[in-house]
Amino acid sequence: MQVLVDTSVWSLALRRRHSPPRDAHLVAALTDLIGDCRVALIGPIRQEVLSGISDGDTFERLQERLAIFPDEPIRPQEYVNAVLFANVCRRHGVQGSATDFLICAVAANHTWPILTTDHDFARFAKYIPVTLYRPAKDT
Repeated sequence: MQVLVDTSVWSLALRRRHSPPRDAHLVAALTDLIGDCRVALIGPIRQEVLSGISDGDTFERLQERLAIFPDEPIRPQEYVNAVLFANVCRRHGVQGSATDFLICAVAANHTWPILTTDHDFARFAKYIPVTLYRPAKDT
């Protein structure tokens, strides 16, 4: 089963810090998913990850690393479903970005769980058919 990895997890994994991140279990989960060839990526997530990099050399290195993950195609109906998902959530008082709802629509269409640190996705999941990938935390 593929797992759609959100920008927040890529960003967490790509940070260079001397101490382990608070969500180290998510970085470990991403590492495991990469090792098992189970990472799904879509163009809007690639764009968000790369848009945070202003240094040219760093941008090129990251672009090369991400190049091993092909962009999953986004079908026209998934854009429509993203709008429908946004409307359902909005009726329940839950707001989100167009990209977040597109991520949800693609994930729902493929029945892929989403690996994210963004708590908005848990709120979305109360009203639309998405699931979250929840790796076990180390104890």
